[in-house]
Amino acid sequence: MSWDVISLTKELINRPSVTPEDAGCQKLMADILTPAGFNIETMIFEDTTNMWARNGNALPLFCFAGHTDVVPSGPEKQWDTPPFVATEKDGMLYGRGAADMKGSLAAMCVATERFVKDYPNHKGSIAFLITSDEEGPFINGTTRVIDTLEARNEKIDWCVVGEPSSTKTTGDIVKNGRRGSLTGDLIVKGIQGHVAYPHLAKNPIHMVAPALDELATTHWDNGNEYFPPTSFQVSNIHSGTGAGNVIPGTAEICFNFRFSTETTDQQLIQRVNDILDKHGIDYDIHWTFNGQPFITEQGDLVTATQSAIRDVCGIETELSTSGGTSDGRFIAPTGAQVIELGPENATIHKINECVSIKNLQLLTDVYYKMLVNLLA
Repeated sequence: MSWDVISLTKELINRPSVTPEDAGCQKLMADILTPAGFNIETMIFEDTTNMWARNGNALPLFCFAGHTDVVPSGPEKQWDTPPFVATEKDGMLYGRGAADMKGSLAAMCVATERFVKDYPNHKGSIAFLITSDEEGPFINGTTRVIDTLEARNEKIDWCVVGEPSSTKTTGDIVKNGRRGSLTGDLIVKGIQGHVAYPHLAKNPIHMVAPALDELATTHWDNGNEYFPPTSFQVSNIHSGTGAGNVIPGTAEICFNFRFSTETTDQQLIQRVNDILDKHGIDYDIHWTFNGQPFITEQGDLVTATQSAIRDVCGIETELSTSGGTSDGRFIAPTGAQVIELGPENATIHKINECVSIKNLQLLTDVYYKMLVNLLA
C-alpha cells in the first residue's frame, strides 16, 4: 500500500507515543520501507525503541533521522480537538506531534518510497535512524544507535533531521548547526539560623549573590560567523524553609550555558569554578553535559538542500544555528554533514499543535528533490 503524506501523518498522530513510548509508529514506518527494499533493524535499549533501516550498502550514505515520541498533550479539555485524533480544519492538520515531528516522518517515508521507485539504480544508500527517546532523557535513543553504528564502522555521510526548523513557511529556515548545552546544578552551603541572630548563621543567598552577578555579566566569548556569543542563564533558584524568620542553610541554583564553537565545556566549567572559588563560597556542583556545538558548512548537503527548497518552494532559505538542541548533536561528531529541516515550529509543544497540509506536501517534495540532487 502506498501512502500519501497526509494520511500517513494522521495515522502516526493517532498513536499516542508519549516519551518513551513508540506506540507502533516505527512498525508502521517499517511496513512502508520494507517493500521499498529496506532492511529493518530494531534496537531496543532499556525503555526505548529505535529503528535503523537501510536500503543498500554502497556509499555515500544518506540518512533521515527523527523521533516518534511526543511530549504529553497537557490538559485535553484545553484542546479544540482531541490531541491524539488527527483532525483537518481550515487547511491545517491538528494533533500532538503534527509538527514535532510526525509530519516530517511521514514526508520522509513518502518521499523515499517515491524516490526508490523512480530511481531504482540510484547511487549510494538511504537509511532511517528513528528513536522514541528524543523528547525525554535522550540516553537510550539516537546516541545508543550511533554507538552501535560506530562500533561496526557504519558511517553516515549526509543526515537530515526532521525537526521543525521553519518559521513562517516551509524551508525558510534550515538549521546547519546547533549550540552546545551545559547545565550546572549548584548547591551553596551555609549555616541555618534565626534571622535575629545573623552572627550565629551563614546565609548562602548572601554568599552566592555576588558570584551570580559576576557569572551573569561575564563575557564568555564573541561567537563567530555561525554562532552568537555563549550565553549564561539561571533557570531555577531555591532556598529557605518557607518561614520568614529563618536564615536558610543551603541555596540551590540551576543554570545553563548555550555555547558556541569558540568555547569548550571544560573551559566553561573551569571558569565557573574559578569565579565561585574567588568569592570564597562553600559549594558542591554537578554538571550535566547535553551536547557539543556542531556546524555543517557549505558543502554537498547544504547545497542540495538550498537547491531543493529553491526549486520546490521558490524561496531562498536562511541557514541558522539558533534554538535548542536536537539529536543532530549525536550524529555530527561521527563526521556526518547534518542539517535540520522540517515544518513550521510556531505550535510545537503547545495546545492545539498543528501543521499546514499544503506545506507538508511541499516538505515531501523538498525531501524528494534532495534525494534526487544527492543520489540520482
